[in-house]
Amino acid sequence: MARPVTLFTGQWADLPLETLAQKASAWGFDGLELACWGDHFEVDRALSEDGYVQGRRDLLAKYDLEVHAISNHLVGQAVCDRIDERHKSILPGRIWGDGRGVQERAAEEMKDTARAAARLGVKVVPGFTGSSIWPLLYSFPPVPPEWIDAGFRDFAERWNPILDVFDEVGVRFALEVHPTEIAFDLASAERALEAVGRREAFGFNYDPSHFGYQGVDYVAFIERLGDRIYHAHMKDVWWSEVPKASGVFGGHLDFGHRERFWDFRSIGRGKIDFEEVIRALNRAGYQGPLSIEWEDIGMDREHGAEEACSYIRAVDFPPSNVAFDAAFAR
Repeated sequence: MARPVTLFTGQWADLPLETLAQKASAWGFDGLELACWGDHFEVDRALSEDGYVQGRRDLLAKYDLEVHAISNHLVGQAVCDRIDERHKSILPGRIWGDGRGVQERAAEEMKDTARAAARLGVKVVPGFTGSSIWPLLYSFPPVPPEWIDAGFRDFAERWNPILDVFDEVGVRFALEVHPTEIAFDLASAERALEAVGRREAFGFNYDPSHFGYQGVDYVAFIERLGDRIYHAHMKDVWWSEVPKASGVFGGHLDFGHRERFWDFRSIGRGKIDFEEVIRALNRAGYQGPLSIEWEDIGMDREHGAEEACSYIRAVDFPPSNVAFDAAFAR
């Protein structure tokens, strides 16, 4: 049976949920991965208002759409980050407050996100963790190894109490491995798992687009950590075959600039080999949704979303449960 193809609503939060649901249904999607910003899914209302959760489900059902996950990347980012004025622009006012105690309020909101997910009836929350040590990535002046160790301890100390609530309500957290997070490649993902004792509540939202341009083996990630892939984003990325004026770090150039070394592209128009991704997910036994996170600075997003849905539906296939030559045996 083919996996459901869903659309992550984070990049569409400027549209009311009903408007987006109507469009996504017409584009051929099976469901939506609801972002916890805009009016798509509001954690506080899910826990405080009778009928809110059922209302979200009823709205989606009106357009023959399902929901398999809610995502809270923006608040999760504030749990471990070193907070500054940039965070004010991505956080709800009640989490930002006066700019003090933001990490603690963000942690409580992530606990509530687990509770809201359980109330909605979904089993996974993709999101970000933030990182106190991302600013130390390029090790100059030299960074003592103990500082990195302390960063992973900080992550575990802040997230273990959150994950306790995920355990209590039967929901799992799926970190999107991504630059600026405690895990941004395969090596750091394995270290993050160890930091929280490899507890079942913590896994990953797989997204190959964040690996390819870095030079990280995005198929090997599935092969080594497939049992911890709790959700999957389908997103493509292009990177140059020849040197450019900027490299992996981006040169402080905006997305779409012709001198960038890499850019996100609509699915099928970048360099990710989705054939190999699907085959690896099949070997890993992943049966969750293939959720399209659509980004392409050079393409109309509605055209791109419909195109991406068709592309992923065509490239996906169920694994075989028999050897292809089994019919030869007598």
